[in-house]
Amino acid sequence: MSGTRVNTARVTDVRTAHQDLHSERGALRGEHPGRSRNPVVKVADLAWLEFEKPDLDRAEVFARDFGFGIAARTKRELWLRGTFAGSPCMVIRRGRTSRFVGPAFRAAERNDLDRLARATGTDVRRIEEAAVPGGGGVVHLLDPSGFPVRVVHCAGHLPALPEQRPLRLNFGTDHRRTNATQRPPREPSRIQRLGHLVLETRVFARALDWYLDTLGMIVSDFLFLDGQRDRGPTMAFVRCDQGSTAVDHHTLAMHLGPGNGYVHSAYQVTDLDSIAAGGEYLDERGYQRSWGIGRHIQGSQLFDYWRDPDRLMLEHFADGDLFSHDLEPGWAPMSSSGLAQWGPPATRDFLGASPSPQRIRDVIQALRGDNELDPARLLGLLRATNS
Repeated sequence: MSGTRVNTARVTDVRTAHQDLHSERGALRGEHPGRSRNPVVKVADLAWLEFEKPDLDRAEVFARDFGFGIAARTKRELWLRGTFAGSPCMVIRRGRTSRFVGPAFRAAERNDLDRLARATGTDVRRIEEAAVPGGGGVVHLLDPSGFPVRVVHCAGHLPALPEQRPLRLNFGTDHRRTNATQRPPREPSRIQRLGHLVLETRVFARALDWYLDTLGMIVSDFLFLDGQRDRGPTMAFVRCDQGSTAVDHHTLAMHLGPGNGYVHSAYQVTDLDSIAAGGEYLDERGYQRSWGIGRHIQGSQLFDYWRDPDRLMLEHFADGDLFSHDLEPGWAPMSSSGLAQWGPPATRDFLGASPSPQRIRDVIQALRGDNELDPARLLGLLRATNS
């Protein structure tokens, strides 16, 4: 789904406002620049995310309750969409277990697929029209963490659907609503579009450089472990590079951790009332809120995190930052208290801090394997979770 964009005319204002916009710290001499000098291509946005689940009927019930529209449904596939025109947000295929498969990014131009295929030694394959509107082309890649990554260019687009209108608000002496009441309906939040994906990886630096070098993405913010900044960042919020056109603060975020896996995905809704009323709707139906409601620091978006019936995490968000390519990365220490400007404390469920047999196995495997997690890094991550 195409991201929200605005043209940024006053580039000099963006540069001088850098610190106030998103971080109080910039890079030190010699630190990661946050972008590649000569990327293979520059992807335009996330297209959709791909999952597998054993029960498509149950997946569809949650999808409707969370606020997705149904773009297509077969015995083996469920395509979910938002209200904005463009590509679907998500495809869920029938599988033996519930799992995240990988992301699909949208190429800016059809020729980018050929350029990417030549550079990576692969082929451009055809997407059948039955799969996405108008069909198209796709290049299949594998990132350093082992996630399948698809870069697609689709010929057609889904039409826009009716929007969930924002409420008319009164601010101080600015009275925009008179002789009328506020009665937001208790209904599902209406998803507008796919916003971003967050991944955990044992090979953070390698994975980050791959996305910058191969897909032309650029870093909005780095996080580092307290006392270990000299060892480099351990989390990055990464956006697409569309030049002077401002795009989402992050389309992809990654952090170092003991596992290689999906953390959450985020979907834009209209406003705070949509988040809150939609959250009440989910709560009444017995779904688990992981964390929220609050406002983040990196990205500034209003957020509310939920678990689906298979415990995969999804986020409703609204009012996120938009950056052009002129902004250099911000740098900040990594901590659980630094995740939000306001809202309840981050839960152990959201932070993945509750011990489990699988988490213990991940830690043991990570410390033994060829990756970037060592005892000092692991201890720093544990401290960040509790700070």
